[in-house]
Amino acid sequence: MDRRKAVLQLDYPCRWTYKVIGSVEGDVRGAVAEVLGDCDHTLSLSNNSRSGRYLSFKVALTVHSEAQQVGLYLALSQHRAIKIVL
Repeated sequence: MDRRKAVLQLDYPCRWTYKVIGSVEGDVRGAVAEVLGDCDHTLSLSNNSRSGRYLSFKVALTVHSEAQQVGLYLALSQHRAIKIVL
């Protein structure tokens, strides 16, 4: 069995979706707006936890490079209103 890791090859620009999880809908929406600024994106509520404590959102946008993709991931994941970014 070949156990080499698959490498994802992307052609930029491309459409990218992050899943963002947080506790307070308004705070998460504000955090995404703060991080993305004037970048054209869509933000939609996708799910909530069984207990209702956490909400997940899909953030879809066009990224123009791997550096931008990773930079946005890091900026979103470091925001105090966001618990997890996938």
